[in-house]
Amino acid sequence: MNFIEQLPRFVFFTGKGGVGKTSLACATAVRLADAGRRVLLVSTDPASNVGQVFGIDIGNHVTAVSAVPNLWAMEIDPQAAAQGYRDRIVGPVRGVLPADVVKGIEEQLSGACTTEIAAFDEFTGLLTDEALIARFEHVIFDTAPTGHTIRLLQLPGAWNSFLEAGKGDASCLGPLAGLEKQRAQYKAAVDALADPARTRLVLVARAQASALREVARTHDELARIGLARQYLVINGVMPEGEAAHDPLAAAIVRREQAALAALPDILRGLPMDSLPLKAFDLVGLEALRRFFDEAPSAAAAAVEPVGPLAAPTLAQLVDGLAEPGHGLIMVMGKGGVGKTTLAAAIAVELARRGLPVHLTTSDPAAHLTDTLAGQMAQLTVSRIDPQIETQRYRDQVLASKGKGLDAQGRALLEEDLRSPCTEEIAVFQAFSRAIREAGRKFVVMDTAPTGHTLLLLDATGAYHREIERQMSGSGVHFTTPMMQLQDEARTKVLIATLAEDTPVREAALLQGDLRRAGIEPWAWVINNCVAATAVTSPLLRARAAKELPFIDAVASRHASRYAVVPLLAQEPVGIARLLALAGAAP
Repeated sequence: MNFIEQLPRFVFFTGKGGVGKTSLACATAVRLADAGRRVLLVSTDPASNVGQVFGIDIGNHVTAVSAVPNLWAMEIDPQAAAQGYRDRIVGPVRGVLPADVVKGIEEQLSGACTTEIAAFDEFTGLLTDEALIARFEHVIFDTAPTGHTIRLLQLPGAWNSFLEAGKGDASCLGPLAGLEKQRAQYKAAVDALADPARTRLVLVARAQASALREVARTHDELARIGLARQYLVINGVMPEGEAAHDPLAAAIVRREQAALAALPDILRGLPMDSLPLKAFDLVGLEALRRFFDEAPSAAAAAVEPVGPLAAPTLAQLVDGLAEPGHGLIMVMGKGGVGKTTLAAAIAVELARRGLPVHLTTSDPAAHLTDTLAGQMAQLTVSRIDPQIETQRYRDQVLASKGKGLDAQGRALLEEDLRSPCTEEIAVFQAFSRAIREAGRKFVVMDTAPTGHTLLLLDATGAYHREIERQMSGSGVHFTTPMMQLQDEARTKVLIATLAEDTPVREAALLQGDLRRAGIEPWAWVINNCVAATAVTSPLLRARAAKELPFIDAVASRHASRYAVVPLLAQEPVGIARLLALAGAAP
């Protein structure tokens, strides 16, 4: 394995959601620890499941993995980090300043901007903590899906530049309080990230054209910010020997080989490794130690075929979604479960029925146009691009608040708008526009991976609380975006998952978070299900058998309604295949 040879102290595993970053990071950590190296495994993913993989509670502190000598782990919990950050800022003034002033500071610190800053603060601390560096020979980072990771890795430079320019009077003054004293830490973090002797970046992908295009973009963007020492791992490749047993396996082998043959030029010069698809779930120590085995488990051949699966289809769900004639449909879930494909399939089927549809995404790493590969009457497509929305917001504020200001006043306003926190406000405004549009047509939203979506909902909730506070006792009727999300007549949330342990657990946690926000999910969709199609390949047969308990858990415990989408021989790219996925004749 190229990527594991002569590893420097810091190692990052990154890539599109669902490609196996966590499995690879955990298996690498175990292999190094078994070899006698002292290792710290850190997750920076807001939807981390490192604890689930090892079957222990880890949390936001360095925790020994008792079953593996020399291995420790921690999960940077954005909410816990944010609460600690708030306590450090508000604690000294509580009881000193008037209660209403303290409450105002707390409200300022309640948004997603504070959450991101706090998580970033912990992340940079790990890169620069001398005691930690002395204690561990390797610090392995299991990072969040691509868009979030790029943002996180850019933050040390962004915040350091922000501090260098002396922008201490920004509109997000509350969240920025105390950052000045961290200036040296942030500069040291930038230096560590850019030094190939200290940091290695491992790009993880599947043998799929879309995943490889995404990882090529990631490689380019990260190289531009100084992380040039990169390795490529293609994970979950169907073994060629399985093609002899099964038409579906043979189609997958052909599809993957074609994708690898068309590898983007920018990736061809990178050291590359390939890991085979496994017949077992990558949960537990035994599975992690078998991760680097070259061949599928021999036990797979002994698994009996799974009988026909009687389950509701996506077409049946679309019938219920179409009934009101308009509304917001949000597809949520863990990265890599196929949210973009499912959102696109639902949108094209609604449009085929003559209904006006706006298909949009809040996922920084999503590429809806690649999935659709065409145009359709009644269907418009857009993307909530953070950079575009931030520039639009800046222009809007300069045109309104900046009107009539003198040169000095306008310069101060422009400085204020260069705060990294401006992006939070801009993306929230774009999200709110999409919600309002759903009052007259269907808006189908492919959301960012779970953790990022919850941060957006956190901003929505903060806005709702502020409007409630301002309008309290006024007698004026008002509707906030959060109120629309909580109204099932206006908004239907679909939770996408796979029939596997970790995706189902994370989907259940997401459902709990949504319910605490007063949002009741309308349905679950189990995507890429092997058990929903006839297979004879020993490897696929073993995977199908392992899916059954998770399908049953969704149907009997988690979902009020659900649908199952089979694993397909051809990727559902293009309008005809998307229509077939949603139940219409192509």
